[in-house]
Amino acid sequence: MSEVGIKDTNSMELTVQEAELYDRQIRLWGLESQKRIRAARILICGINGLGAEISKNIILAGVKSVTFLDHNVVSEADRCSQFLVPVSTLGQNRAEASLTRAQALNPMVELKADKDVVSEKPDEFFTSFDVVIVIGAPRREMIRINNACRMKGVKFFGTDVWGMFGYCFADLQEHQFIEDVFKHKIISKEQDKVKTELVAVPTKKTLLFPPLQDVFEFDCRKREYLKTVKRKGFALMMFMILHRFREEQKRDPCFKKAPEDQAILLQYRDELASGIIPDSAFTHLYSQISPAAAIVGGVVGQEVIKSVSQKEAPHHNLFFFDPERGDGYIETIGI
Repeated sequence: MSEVGIKDTNSMELTVQEAELYDRQIRLWGLESQKRIRAARILICGINGLGAEISKNIILAGVKSVTFLDHNVVSEADRCSQFLVPVSTLGQNRAEASLTRAQALNPMVELKADKDVVSEKPDEFFTSFDVVIVIGAPRREMIRINNACRMKGVKFFGTDVWGMFGYCFADLQEHQFIEDVFKHKIISKEQDKVKTELVAVPTKKTLLFPPLQDVFEFDCRKREYLKTVKRKGFALMMFMILHRFREEQKRDPCFKKAPEDQAILLQYRDELASGIIPDSAFTHLYSQISPAAAIVGGVVGQEVIKSVSQKEAPHHNLFFFDPERGDGYIETIGI
């Protein structure tokens, strides 16, 4: 159902207002890609600071609809990075409180707030969307939703930010896309000295993505992987440690319990990767910090738009923002 919704855009036409609003994007990635974007239905589970950043980028791109799913209320912690909720909405449902400012970004996008708990939603609920983005959920819940999405060809993204550390996982299953491949074209006449120019040739490609469960089952202690850590970084191990903390402690690290939580995190670190991750990596993992949310949210928004537009190669399959390195990088796990 969702695959048809994105791909079958031959009969879809943009209105004059849409063509004017999205003129720059149409020039950038083409009319057909913009039509696919305009047909996409997006679900965002968790409208915290990261969810707000992702929402902004997707809404501005001009998708068909965005649904905010969040049972939480606006808290003091949201002031660190959640710019869609006014100060006056403290204590109100976070999805509903985000609607007014989100709608102002692009009145042409249909917005909806859902106050239900994500874990209480049946598998069938997620299959009515083209893209599902899950933020802040335990790994078992993320795996359940990812598996439900795979059954119906729905594209899935799992993402999060802890303090200054963040990641994005993508499962696009069998994903086809168009990428410009640059080749040299002969422009000289036959009797003249050979001259060439570099031209972009649109080329159809396919990538296969594994499910999220394969990533969580990956053994970070393998010798082959450990050889790459010094060159790439240890963000995948941080990802495993933080999800283990959420799963076993039923919450995220909290600045009010920083000494206690850091001791637990260091214990997990020693069990998984003793001597590899420095203690300093666990000092900035509390709340969601605006700069990190903006960086990861920008990447997620970009990847969602690439996936529905079928334009350009997507990240395959994990993006990490590592404050210890001060940059982001891609890991391909479970392929």
